[in-house]
Amino acid sequence: MTHRIVIVGGGAGGLELATQLGQHLGRKGRAHITLVDSNLTHIWKPLLHEVAAGSLNSSLDELNYVAQARWNHFHFQYGRMCGVDRTAKTIKLARLTDDQGVEISPERELAYDSLVISVGSQCNDFGTAGVKEHCAFLDSRDQAEKLHKMILSRYLRAHASDQPKPLSIAVVGAGATGVELSAELHHAVRLIKGYGIRQASSDTLKIYLIEAGERILPALPERISQAVHRELIKLGIEVLVRSPVQQVTEAGVVLADDDVLQVDLKIWAAGIKAPAFLRDLDGLATNRINQIEVLPTLQSVSDESIFALGDCAACPIEGSEGKRVPPRAQAAHQQAKHLAKNLALKLAGKPLQKFVYRDYGTLVSLASFSAVGTLMGNLSGTTFVEGLLARMFYLSLYRMHQAALLGKRRVLLKMLGDLFTKQTRPRLRLH
Repeated sequence: MTHRIVIVGGGAGGLELATQLGQHLGRKGRAHITLVDSNLTHIWKPLLHEVAAGSLNSSLDELNYVAQARWNHFHFQYGRMCGVDRTAKTIKLARLTDDQGVEISPERELAYDSLVISVGSQCNDFGTAGVKEHCAFLDSRDQAEKLHKMILSRYLRAHASDQPKPLSIAVVGAGATGVELSAELHHAVRLIKGYGIRQASSDTLKIYLIEAGERILPALPERISQAVHRELIKLGIEVLVRSPVQQVTEAGVVLADDDVLQVDLKIWAAGIKAPAFLRDLDGLATNRINQIEVLPTLQSVSDESIFALGDCAACPIEGSEGKRVPPRAQAAHQQAKHLAKNLALKLAGKPLQKFVYRDYGTLVSLASFSAVGTLMGNLSGTTFVEGLLARMFYLSLYRMHQAALLGKRRVLLKMLGDLFTKQTRPRLRLH
């Protein structure tokens, strides 16, 4: 019987893994590969801040799962995983309906021999009062699109009025997502003004970037943190560090010292956690933020037939006491490549290899024209980069992801197509 590999989650890691397995195992009939996702299209998650600001048109950059499966010899199932039976080796998919409540797919089960869970992560509200009720999030394309419409509608209403209507935004969490979103939103308003939208200017926009810790970008070297902090101040963004949030209300954000920021829009970008349903998957071991505990081979510590990768996996760093692989796109990319090899070894009855994480540096986008960060190499060590050069390296990460999915030739054609179409469409999405 053909080995059945089921991959749950079509994010950066899951889709790259399905593509590689399809090309090497599916095409030769050595395995039956199925990708499961509750969306029909894929967009690279690190670009969601550009979707929210309108700098990126997600309809042009999305990748259709059905077409990708057809091109790369795997199968796609539209569904959302809600349970697993480890004894029977089946996963349960929830019933899905459309916006009118009409059933698209019934509740059903899907059998596997090897199961890979790659469902990513979401923001962690840490139980803060009012966050779920009053904050926007940036965990999915739908949320990014909704945020874009909220901001654009505000300026379109102001455009139809003779009275200026300033917009104030609080972004909670000064990690990479919060910093990138703040810079991109500021840049978007400048573009909106360039299209003649009245009342759209830096004078009518106030952005607060709120961080509970001592500095922004706490996971990155202090030199980068300070450089980005200075750039944000130049843009007019008010950066508040050592300012934990104790409550979010309809009117604004209440800080720990009882200061209240009266803002129109609250965006929560602090912390991460894996989806809550992972805690209840037939006894699979998880940590305090719902990540599946895995061995260095990326196998669950509870079940050797179940693997996890990306943000939803708590993977130890070999030789480092207590440290885990960080939740970054480059980690998911490396794990997908490694797991493709390990699953081939499993089919051949050979021992699995341990995953070794390699940190190639970190880049943070400061809107569509700049970036800052570090590059790491065996010969050069750690190199600090900023400006246009850093932005080019930042964009190259996305092209690498596209190349893993589409191949180098098709990515080159897509880059040429993007170059031509830029001349015939606005620089900002205005709908």
